Amino acid sequence: MSNNQISTEHEKYLKEIKKRRYTILVTQITIFIIGLFLWEIAARFDWIDTFLTSYPSGIWKLFVEYTKNGDLFYHVGISVLETIIGFASGTLLGILIAIVLWWSDFWAKVLDPYLVVLNSLPKTALAPIIIIWVGAGYSGIIVTAITISIVVTIMNMFVSFTSVDEDKIKLLQTFGANKFQILKKVVLPYSIPTMISTLKVNIGLSWVGVIVGEFLVSKAGIGYLIVYGGQVFKLDLVMMSVFILAIISAFMYKGISLLEDKFMKWQD
Repeated sequence: MSNNQISTEHEKYLKEIKKRRYTILVTQITIFIIGLFLWEIAARFDWIDTFLTSYPSGIWKLFVEYTKNGDLFYHVGISVLETIIGFASGTLLGILIAIVLWWSDFWAKVLDPYLVVLNSLPKTALAPIIIIWVGAGYSGIIVTAITISIVVTIMNMFVSFTSVDEDKIKLLQTFGANKFQILKKVVLPYSIPTMISTLKVNIGLSWVGVIVGEFLVSKAGIGYLIVYGGQVFKLDLVMMSVFILAIISAFMYKGISLLEDKFMKWQD
């Protein structure tokens, strides 16, 4: 038997895993479709008040209308761009600050209580202040998204940096490695799984920041559509915006999961 061949039992095991994944996916989709069907039936037979709950076919009609006139792409494009900039900036700044804290034990101890307070504080409470300071435009929304994700990134990455095996660091030090070489050769590679987990968390946090910012000041974006739909009691628009938000967030989260899978395969 060559190295590339697998045993019959192993092949059967792999097929069972594949079949189980397929079954789970089919079940998830079926539950979603049944939920939409029951929602539509309840609306058609007036079991629910569609003024308050809307209904799937009404949401779909509005989706087609907004797609044809281009409004949907305009609003979604703005929110996605704000989220990507806020996500990337918050993550990179958070990692850089965590590196600085790992590098300087003095500043790590000085800033520790401030980080604890900021982490326990609901960051959305700071959004009005940030928007007043930075400006009631895209910049204020992006800074709000950064503020919400950066503290979590700093704390997660700093804990990961400081939990590296001390024996590995001492071994490099005995060979004359400086702090930058220890960071590059041991600390950062060790922290990649934590970094990927933080990326997953930051996707959701960045969306929270963007939507809160758009609630407060924006005249475009998914958050604006939700607020506008609520103000004019147009629940179709609110529901459509929430569905689109959920789908985009799920795709971005899935993208990070694929990155994690590739890393795990490479690590193996």
